[in-house]
Amino acid sequence: MSRLIIRGGTVVLPHEVTKADIAIENGRITDIAEGLARQAEEAGDTVVDAEGRWVLPGLVDIHCDAIEKETEPRPNTLFPMMMAFLQFEKKLAGHGITTMLHSLSLGVGLSLRGENLVSQMIELIRACREERSMIRHGIHLRYEVSHLTGMPLARKLIEEGAVDYLSLMDHAPGIGQYRKPGAFERYVMKNQGVGVDEVAHIVAELQEKRKRVDWDTLRDLTGYARECGIAIASHDDDSKEAVERSLAFHADVSEFPLDMETARFACNRGMNVCVGAPNIVRGGSHDGNLNAAEAVRADAADIICSDYHPASLLQAVFDLEKQGVPLSEAAALASLNPSRAIGREGEIGSLEPGKAADLILVRKWRDYPLVETTVVGGSIVYECRDRER
Repeated sequence: MSRLIIRGGTVVLPHEVTKADIAIENGRITDIAEGLARQAEEAGDTVVDAEGRWVLPGLVDIHCDAIEKETEPRPNTLFPMMMAFLQFEKKLAGHGITTMLHSLSLGVGLSLRGENLVSQMIELIRACREERSMIRHGIHLRYEVSHLTGMPLARKLIEEGAVDYLSLMDHAPGIGQYRKPGAFERYVMKNQGVGVDEVAHIVAELQEKRKRVDWDTLRDLTGYARECGIAIASHDDDSKEAVERSLAFHADVSEFPLDMETARFACNRGMNVCVGAPNIVRGGSHDGNLNAAEAVRADAADIICSDYHPASLLQAVFDLEKQGVPLSEAAALASLNPSRAIGREGEIGSLEPGKAADLILVRKWRDYPLVETTVVGGSIVYECRDRER
């Protein structure tokens, strides 16, 4: 099999940025050095010209629920899941995301978060992953603690090896991102298209369910997941006490802590801290919570994810560079660090000989990064060029 040579790019390595060629064979990086492209064409190698381009590791997104909106763009308007998934995958490759852990929720919220539809989507993703795919797909199962009937399904999915990452959520009025009065009600009304009376009923029912949560059984679930090698995350920790509770449930990652004090405390307790790329791109939290870029610069966050907006992930990397974060460190926030958090750093997440050849070629236009080429496992899965004028 001929090699694939990425020639003349500015290569973003784990600890430096350098001009080099990259040699790829049998789906893996074999060498990174200057001069590899010489005589490559005579040897029958395929050469991709990366002159004037950045070459970054493919982005690893461990928290993104955008597949839900792709399938149900408006309340009660479900589209065929297969169509939604296939079209979404193309977008992801164009955004530079080469590994996506689709965040699927068991619990309250949008209609796609019911057990039946979540099961269907997981089955579809697993089938597509085996039969054909452009990028690497995994499952981030988000378990709502008040979803009392979901425990058997969650355990079954873990037993079947369908779950790559597990997080615990507790979306309810007065805590986490909904700690401000009325925040939870406004969210439900907007996303489910319900009125004041119906949302009051939803809140009352939710609060009743939260009283009946079996915390010991839930801790058994997360312990079993850890035994299966699955990383555990908390969600919206809003205090030091919340971080300690998350640690008691075997959490490795604190997703979206609400303030700097909580984020720092989670880091000091040995947790990874994950913040949202949209927060970085927009210049702050839409709810007035933790500023993600400030957390990164203060070493209080070491992972960024796209959350709900995949296009933000690559942009956030370059925005952080403009704010003084070295590009190699900014890129690691969206590649090496998340892959390490889920135990896959030996395979993906950085440009190093022996690792899977997942990489992207990026150019800038008006200071915005644009993906020109995406390579996954040594295969070119996406290319985009401007038309000639």
